[in-house]
Amino acid sequence: MQAITRSRLANVAAKRSLAATLALALTLTLTLALGLAAPGKAHAQKWSSATPIPVGAEEVYGIAAGGKLYVFGGLAPGWKPMGMVFEYDPAGDRWTRKRDMPAFLHHVALATVNGKIYMFGGFELPAKGDAAWAPVRTSWEYDPVTDSWRALAPAPVARGAHNAVVVDNRIHLIGGAGLHPGSKETALHPARPHRALGTHEVFDPATNAWSTRADMPTARNHAAAGVVDGRIYVIGGRLGSVFITTATNTDIVEEYNPATDSWGRLMAPMPNPRSAVAWGVHGGRLYVIGGEMRHRDFWATFAAVDAFDPKSNSWTRMPPLPMPRHGLAADFIGNRLHVVSGQVQSGTNTPGLVANTDRHDVLTIGGN
Repeated sequence: MQAITRSRLANVAAKRSLAATLALALTLTLTLALGLAAPGKAHAQKWSSATPIPVGAEEVYGIAAGGKLYVFGGLAPGWKPMGMVFEYDPAGDRWTRKRDMPAFLHHVALATVNGKIYMFGGFELPAKGDAAWAPVRTSWEYDPVTDSWRALAPAPVARGAHNAVVVDNRIHLIGGAGLHPGSKETALHPARPHRALGTHEVFDPATNAWSTRADMPTARNHAAAGVVDGRIYVIGGRLGSVFITTATNTDIVEEYNPATDSWGRLMAPMPNPRSAVAWGVHGGRLYVIGGEMRHRDFWATFAAVDAFDPKSNSWTRMPPLPMPRHGLAADFIGNRLHVVSGQVQSGTNTPGLVANTDRHDVLTIGGN
C-alpha cells in the first residue's frame, strides 16, 4: 500500500514538475518577446528635457508656427493677466521674449493660418470692483516674422476658455464660458451665475468676417480640440462653471463635420474626465496632456498623456508627464510634443500658495 501511495505521489510530483517547467518556459518566452518589443516602444515614445521657459506661470497657451513654438499668457496672483509672449527655437534650444500681447488676457483661444497666429476672446481683469473674469470679444492677428499685432473684427459672443481649430483656412471657435443672456453681470466669478457655452462661430481671415455654425451639443469650457481628416473633435472639459471649484469635469468626445454642419455620434470617452489640459495633433491622433480635477477630499493635477485615434475610435496611453500640471502650453513641432510650464497643483490663485513650474518637456513620437 505504501508502495502504491509513493508511486502515485511520484506521478503527481512529476506532473507538477512538468507543468512548472512548461509554465516557466512560457513565462520566459513571453518575457523574451516583451523584452524585444519594449525597447522599440520606449524608443518611439521618449521624454527628454529642453531649456526651461524664462518665466514659469499658470494659464499659458502654446501653438507652433514656422517651425517654432509660441507661448502666450500667464496668470499672476489676484487673477492678473501677465500678457507674455515667448518664442522657442528648437534649432538652438533657445527662448526669446517677444512683444507683449496687445491686451492682457487669459484663457484665450489660439489658431494658425498661413504662418499667422490668431488670438480670440479670453478674460480680462475688471478695472474696478472685485477681482473676476470679464469675457471679451476681441480678435487679434500676430505675425511672428515682424513681431507685430493687428486688431480684427470682434467675435459675436464674448467668452473665454474656448477652443479654436482650423479647417480649410477658416477658424472655428467652439464652446467656452460666458454670461447668461440678459445677465446684468459683467464678469464671471465663482459665487455668481454664469454658464458653459456650446457656441460655434467661424472666422474667415481672408475676409475678416464671422458666421455661425451648429452649436456643440455638450456645452463646456476648458476642453481640448483638434482636427483630424477634416473633422473637428472636442474632448473633455468642464460642465457648468468655468471655475474648477464649482464645475464638473467630463470625458465626453464629440465629432463635428464641417461639410454638413453637423455634430455626429459620441466617440469613445477619454480615459478619465479632466479639464485645463494642453493638446496637440500628430499622425492622425489627438494628444491630451495633463489637466486638473477637484474632489471634496483632494485637489489634483494629472500626469496622464492620452492619444485619441478617430479612425479606430480608441485611446492609447502614452508615457506620463515627468511632472503633473494643468494650465500648461503644448504643441507639436515635427514629431516632438513640446510641453511647457503650468501649475503643479489644482488651481489656487492665492498669493503664497501658487506653485508654477518653468519645465519644458519634450515627448518624441516615433524615432529620433
